[in-house]
Amino acid sequence: MGNKNEAAGNVAVAFLSGMASAGGVAIAFLGGLTIGAVAGVLLAPQTGRESREIVRRVARQVGDDMRDFSEKASDTWCDVVTKGRELLNEAETVVKDAVDVGRESVQQMRRPSTEESDSSR
Repeated sequence: MGNKNEAAGNVAVAFLSGMASAGGVAIAFLGGLTIGAVAGVLLAPQTGRESREIVRRVARQVGDDMRDFSEKASDTWCDVVTKGRELLNEAETVVKDAVDVGRESVQQMRRPSTEESDSSR
């Protein structure tokens, strides 16, 4: 049983390492975009009221974008977990079939030697 859990962990780590990289890049990009937008607004020649309104609008948009990103990441994670389970089920079936074939082969190898010992008596 430990090997099955180990394999599941390895599959999850492989998928997550790819997702973590993409997620980290996306978050860094959005963070940089937000900081740049806020700095641009604050340094632009306009009234404080206009600047605050622009910052609020950008903050709302970034919040919406982050919610969308979070939902997509959640959906992707669910897909990864589902595919991982399917992969484990397929691997389990293959291993069970291989064990059954091996067991049958051993039984067939034992039969002739049993029959030979019976006939020599």
